[in-house]
Amino acid sequence: MRRPERTTVAATKADGGMERTLAILKPDAVARGICGEIISLIERAEFSITALRLLRLTREQAAQFYAVHAHRPFYGSLCQYMSSGPVVVAVLQADRAIERWRQLMGATDPAKAAAGSIRQRFGLDVERNAVHGSDGLETAQREIGFFFSALDLLAL
Repeated sequence: MRRPERTTVAATKADGGMERTLAILKPDAVARGICGEIISLIERAEFSITALRLLRLTREQAAQFYAVHAHRPFYGSLCQYMSSGPVVVAVLQADRAIERWRQLMGATDPAKAAAGSIRQRFGLDVERNAVHGSDGLETAQREIGFFFSALDLLAL
C-alpha cells in the first residue's frame, strides 16, 4: 500500500484545543533499553501518545531535520549521532504539551537538569541526553510533519 503524502499537521492543536509536540527518544536511549521507562514517565505525566514510530534516520535526514542548527559547531556531530542508531519518535498531546514536555525533559545538559527530569535521570552528556522535544508551536508543527502524516495521528 502506498503511503499518503505528508500533509501539514494543523498548528499542533488537536481537536478540543489540546496541544501536540514531538518527542524523540535518541539513539542512546534506544541502545540502553530505557525507552519503556521514558514512555512510562510520559504516560504518568498524563500525556496522550497519538503517534509512535521506531526508525533509523539517514545522515541526510538528520541533517535536514536539524538544519536550523547548521551554523552551529555541534551540527556535524549531532547529525552523525542522530543517524548512529534507531530512534523512537512520538507525538505527545496534552494541555500545554510543549511547555510540559520541555519541563519533563529537563535542561539540555543533564548536569544542569532538574532532579527527576528525564535528562537528569538518563542523560549521559549534552548530546547523548536521551530525548529531544520541540521548542515552540511552529517548530512542533514542522517536526511532527517531518515524521508523520495527518493520517498517522490519532484523534483523541
